[in-house]
Amino acid sequence: MDILEMTDLEKTIYKYALLNAIKHKGNANPGAVMGAIMSSEPDLRKDAKKIGSISGKIVTNVNEMSIEEIELEIANLGIEIEDNKSNNEKEKGLSDLPGSHKNVVMRFAPNPSGPLHIGHARAAVPNGEYAERYDGKLILRIEDTDPKRIYPPAYDMIQEDLEWLNIKIDEIYYQSDRFPIYYEYAEKLIKNGAAYMCQCEGGEFKKLKDACEPCPCRSKSPEENMVLWREFPDMEAGQAVLRVKTDINHKNPAIRDWVAMRIVEEEHPRIGREYKIYPMMNFSVAIDDHLMGMTHVLRGKDHLANSEKQKYLYEHMGWDVPEFIHYGRLKMEDIALSTSKAMAGIDEGNYMGWDDPRLGTLRAIARRGIQSKAIHDLMVEIGVKMSDSAISWKKIYGLNRNILEEISNRYFFVPNPKKINIYGLNIEKDNETNINKTNIEIIERPLHPDHLKRGNRKLVFDGEVYISSNDLGDGIVRLMDAVNINIKNNDISYNSKSFEEARELKARIIQWVPANDNIKAKIVMDDASIVEGICESYCKNLNVGDIVQFERFGFARLDEISNNELIFYFAHK
Repeated sequence: MDILEMTDLEKTIYKYALLNAIKHKGNANPGAVMGAIMSSEPDLRKDAKKIGSISGKIVTNVNEMSIEEIELEIANLGIEIEDNKSNNEKEKGLSDLPGSHKNVVMRFAPNPSGPLHIGHARAAVPNGEYAERYDGKLILRIEDTDPKRIYPPAYDMIQEDLEWLNIKIDEIYYQSDRFPIYYEYAEKLIKNGAAYMCQCEGGEFKKLKDACEPCPCRSKSPEENMVLWREFPDMEAGQAVLRVKTDINHKNPAIRDWVAMRIVEEEHPRIGREYKIYPMMNFSVAIDDHLMGMTHVLRGKDHLANSEKQKYLYEHMGWDVPEFIHYGRLKMEDIALSTSKAMAGIDEGNYMGWDDPRLGTLRAIARRGIQSKAIHDLMVEIGVKMSDSAISWKKIYGLNRNILEEISNRYFFVPNPKKINIYGLNIEKDNETNINKTNIEIIERPLHPDHLKRGNRKLVFDGEVYISSNDLGDGIVRLMDAVNINIKNNDISYNSKSFEEARELKARIIQWVPANDNIKAKIVMDDASIVEGICESYCKNLNVGDIVQFERFGFARLDEISNNELIFYFAHK
């Protein structure tokens, strides 16, 4: 059906017919389509008779389409697939792969434009999970056939990020090593008449293509095309391209006679200027997926048209087509994922680096103490369904909190500290040592309340402590596990001892750190701001990489020990 020739009403019916068909394996029901329109488009209820009279023909046409054609049409029209199931009914996790599960081969194929971000995990984790589930093979293929989109350090960064995700890679390939292979198959396609050298100006070709007319170059013989292929390296960029023949009447103009090879004059960061003729993504990907034995290819639904393009190449070569599985978009709230924008921000000094806490890169996430298991479990939960999914920091924090609660020891941290002396404790100070010598109390607290075998930490309480400036408001407060104090006009005096008395007085419970036994600390927050403070001296036993829970403040990862000061990165509450 030609969407351009439809009325607005027909377009609406067509949309609902496509959605109904995709939910029922390509078999739309006219009654269900009618019901969906009536419930979702109340303004059209007055046109019910008219809709009923024309929907039958539209539904019939849709039902004649293949599932792949329906999926492609939904993607081309930008139709959102809604999941109307309740939370209890929604499918979670990775469903079984379609087709045979024997000798499964999957691949993760990033472009080396930067380190991996959480969006890449959307593809990497399911591929790794399926390869493991079916005792198959997972290939890492670095797709570096566009010199403009290569960030050389990313070659190593990608592998480091996958290692952090605990994804096992069985083989690694670099497409920049495989140019002779692409040339070989380009010549095979030319010789069997499936590809041709096109010298048409780009705008002119588009006009012909959009009109479903072949360009003059399409009728050249294989011999003529081979002559031009041999001359290709001596041409200038834009002078010619190699095209794969498809259906010139295909309803999607983008699929008609797509470009396979073109001239690239930029220097490649890895192979220099060894080659001038570069493969386009659809050409190199299809060849590699076949030669590397891919049985299943996971990709976003924005690649539906690319899957359609690549099937033509498979057909020309007589190859079996792998199982293509398309998944919905991952909408990420408040997460900076654009690699190009991140790189520009780093260059301009707006970000500290690829691990800046404001970014959504895996290394930024890891630096904050967010565990790879949290990201892994999230991606498995989302699965590979066609409907779009939305995630947020809140969701990530919830999964991560369940992990950190168990592994993180507890400590006191006081942000923006203010030293106070508590009057009324009858404590005397030794002038020589500057330490209170009477009524000193050693307060012990478990490192973890649920794992007492880890031991205790000890805080020296002698009436001189640091509390946060934010806790200096008038009233009675309790220094956790110590005493209850009265704050009035910045005068601090002893009130009582027990927790029961604090509860009766409805006292706030606040953190504190001994004034004479502590260590300075800074916490880099998720917005890159810095909170300065003091933490208890037992934090001196921590090692870089340890994750702690600062009570009533949040989880943080120790990033650096510098000049007797601890520098943490904040994870979340």
